[in-house]
Amino acid sequence: MTALTLSTAGAATLRADALVVGVAKGVKGPVLAPGSEAVDKAFDGKLAAVLATLGATGAEGELTKLPAASGLKAPVVVAVGLGPVPDKEDAYDAEALRRAAGTAARALSRSKKAGFALPAGSVEDAAAVAEGALLGSYAFTAYQGGENKLAPKDAKSKDSGPKQPLAEVALLGGKPRDKAYKAAVERALALVEEINRARDLINTPPNDLYPESFAAVATAAGKEHGVKVQVLDEKALVKGGYGGLLGVGQGSTNGPRLVKLAYTHPKAEKTLALVGKGITYDSGGISLKPAGHNETMKCDMSGAAAVFAAVITAARLGLKVNVTGWLALAENMPSGNATRPGDVLRMYSGKTVEVLNTDAEGRLVLADALTRASEEKPDAIVDVATLTGAMVLALGNRTFGIMANDDAFRTSVHEIAEEVGEASWPMPLPADLRKGMDSPTADMANMGERMGGGLVAGLFLKEFVGEGIAWAHLDIAGPAYHEGAPYGYTPKGGTGSAVRTLVRLAERTADGDLG
Repeated sequence: MTALTLSTAGAATLRADALVVGVAKGVKGPVLAPGSEAVDKAFDGKLAAVLATLGATGAEGELTKLPAASGLKAPVVVAVGLGPVPDKEDAYDAEALRRAAGTAARALSRSKKAGFALPAGSVEDAAAVAEGALLGSYAFTAYQGGENKLAPKDAKSKDSGPKQPLAEVALLGGKPRDKAYKAAVERALALVEEINRARDLINTPPNDLYPESFAAVATAAGKEHGVKVQVLDEKALVKGGYGGLLGVGQGSTNGPRLVKLAYTHPKAEKTLALVGKGITYDSGGISLKPAGHNETMKCDMSGAAAVFAAVITAARLGLKVNVTGWLALAENMPSGNATRPGDVLRMYSGKTVEVLNTDAEGRLVLADALTRASEEKPDAIVDVATLTGAMVLALGNRTFGIMANDDAFRTSVHEIAEEVGEASWPMPLPADLRKGMDSPTADMANMGERMGGGLVAGLFLKEFVGEGIAWAHLDIAGPAYHEGAPYGYTPKGGTGSAVRTLVRLAERTADGDLG
């Protein structure tokens, strides 16, 4: 992963491949952001004018490269747009800084070192720049760069092979000897390393990532970071009566798993349980997905990846809170042994569920994990899942929905998500939609009314949460996997959606502010 340092050098004296400065959109043209003073001085105070001549406006996501002036050690200056000039000169929005840093980092792939002279006058600003630069530097190259045995041996060029990320980010303008700055950078590094691990898992092809191999990754990470890991295999699931996990996974040769990750702190006063949907590949089962909908279904374990990353991050940060993660892992495949529409499953809770559509499988594996998590009586439960296409229709590709059994908790989770820069929206759980899941055969069905399908799924999950436990459901079906061109710090492919929200929730819980 990209290295990150708090540099003691100034922008003018830093030896690097490029210097990154921020430009805001002013009424009369581009306005240089704090941090760019030394670079502007090298341009005799005319950097903004030069950028305007080149067509720069300071709009968010805009990037302009130009040769550096003679007074700078770096050969290239990269000006990145921050959006409108804030009301106060130094009050740049943290998310604008993250996106700007990510945009610059992506543009500097294959570079060895870049100095980021974006606004870093506060610890919060420095943390935002660090997060954005590290997130934007991400590249998934594990399956690229295979040797072409037919190519001439002298045909290789310096640009051949996979596109490597920016090797080192030097953060300028901070206070390298200040404990708060050091802690912020260390937090950013740990957080983004785990987000990028989640991205790697999401991007890994399903022939290599299946329940057993995912469980092995979790076990290894737990051992490395002092997190206890328990894996329930098929025999244990049968013995325990986990009908939801078994029913979804029985059509595949790769059997299901329930993985428990437990991070504990000796001074913790609260316990937070996180539950993740981990369908490592979703064909839809017997209710087979149509052509054009299968190709990205390796991402249907994004919720489990987010939970895994959040628990490991909490451990790395040493948070004074107990965090337990539950990864509900299965592969949903059609076969002669697969669950059929019309079958009835007896869930871990004891309830029976008539399966009307085998492509509504995520709620079945989550139901078992929610019941199991509830048995330990945590102070709160949050589940994360790429659960419904209906949520994408409602909120688009960049926003996840939040449902809950407690309005105050839902509001708290929403505020946290907005604080860390993850777009989200609170959604209701209308009681009248519950009747649509009544079944003449079983206690309930796994499908209800078509309209409001995302809310119906939330109501289904609510049935499996223990009484008196605050619970929130994050449907990340939209932002979990990005199919378009990269933007800001968001890559093509797995995004690591919800990790930042979960980690900040754990931090707040550790501070006694669960909400």
